[in-house]
Amino acid sequence: MKGKVADGLFWKILENGGSQGIQFVITILLARLLTPAEYGVVGIIMIFIIIANVFVQSGFSTALIQKIQADETDFSSVCYFELAAAVVVYGLLYLAAPSIARFYQIPVLEPIVRVLGIVLFPGVVISVQSAYVSRNMEFKGLFFSTLAASLVSGAVSIGMAYAGFGVWAMVGQQISYYFSLMAVLFVTVTWRPRRCFQFSRVQGMFSFGWKILCASLLDTVFNNLYGLLIGKIYNEEMLGSYTRGEQFPKLIAANLGSAIQAVLLPAFAANQEDKALVRDMVRRAIRLSSFAVIPMLLGLFAVADTLVLALLGEQWMVCVPFLRIMCISYCFWPIHITNLQAVNAVGRSDIFLKLEIIKKGLSVVALIVGMQFNVFVMVCIKAFQDFLCTFVNAAPNKKLLDYSIAHQWMDVMPSAGLSAVMCIAVMAAGAWLTDISVWLKLAVQIVCGVLVYTGLAAAFKMESFCFLVNLVKERKRRNSKD
Repeated sequence: MKGKVADGLFWKILENGGSQGIQFVITILLARLLTPAEYGVVGIIMIFIIIANVFVQSGFSTALIQKIQADETDFSSVCYFELAAAVVVYGLLYLAAPSIARFYQIPVLEPIVRVLGIVLFPGVVISVQSAYVSRNMEFKGLFFSTLAASLVSGAVSIGMAYAGFGVWAMVGQQISYYFSLMAVLFVTVTWRPRRCFQFSRVQGMFSFGWKILCASLLDTVFNNLYGLLIGKIYNEEMLGSYTRGEQFPKLIAANLGSAIQAVLLPAFAANQEDKALVRDMVRRAIRLSSFAVIPMLLGLFAVADTLVLALLGEQWMVCVPFLRIMCISYCFWPIHITNLQAVNAVGRSDIFLKLEIIKKGLSVVALIVGMQFNVFVMVCIKAFQDFLCTFVNAAPNKKLLDYSIAHQWMDVMPSAGLSAVMCIAVMAAGAWLTDISVWLKLAVQIVCGVLVYTGLAAAFKMESFCFLVNLVKERKRRNSKD
């Protein structure tokens, strides 16, 4: 299991880093070709598509991973059932398109909703393929598939943007990404849908998955509610700035954190009957993800203004406050994800749903209070609410795994402390470097942050740092033997 987890972790991080690196470059190019308002238009639609995807997939991906014994009939039955659900949901989106366009007073939203909604169908197949990958730890195939899809969709979107298609360039990017990823996964992953369907299998998993569906729906709606309200109360340009500001920290937290969790969830589930072992694995996940995620987010906080000016240009500087606020918010991501994955792994989707209901109650309060102020204060209150939710997510694992929030913060604080020191050092370097080009300033700040953090981690012999060093050495030894 240790070897499979190490290999899976290697390929999953490589997949996220490679694909997101390509998409990052594409995003920068598109930001110089498109306006914040055009980004805001697609941002509104993607919120509806994300919510629709939750309805279609219904928590079945997690159920397939968590199920102790899942065979070809389970995977094929789920695939066909979700495709049927996608037909229904797409039909509802198609009918709702005129109302969405009228609500936001943006006529172009109507055709965009109807065209972009097509991604629901390849999304169904990808979700089942990804569940198979996670369960069998075939992350190498997922790496090559995601990389290829990123290249194809990037070429399509940039070509359309240069040709003057405007907002439709981003629509083309999404559609080409989903369809190319599905196609390449059929080549790189061993699973294929079989001509078999048993509704009883779907019913069995739905008893677990419906709670995940409700929890995911609550989480998705509330996570995107700020975008919906900003787009309506203010304008699509402000929404574009908020979306762009959130995108950079979310890119780091969601991808580095999910890379670790995607590999460890099947490992948690495979050992769910040994609570002591699961607890040790959860602690390792929190330590590792905190060690990787927090310094990158606080480093991004420190270089936010330099980064935006260098990569996006003066027109996007309005997104810097959003970027910094969301950097702080996403610092709590490792605790959120790990605790929720542990709850799912031991089969307690009922607790998962209860946690989401409690957190969304806090979200409603935070939103009502935040709407009394300007948009920046509203997002700050959201970040504080995310911090409070770490205590909610951690509460069940005190009983389930004997791993309290106090112990979790003790595992997080070494990484957080060193990251704070690094952040101060990087900001000081930026304040001192005033008479050089913005690109050189950014490079110096990044190098400074890397040297300070890794130097401190090595000097204090941090457990996560030593673990990763030993993991790399072990992989080299195994490769040399092969």
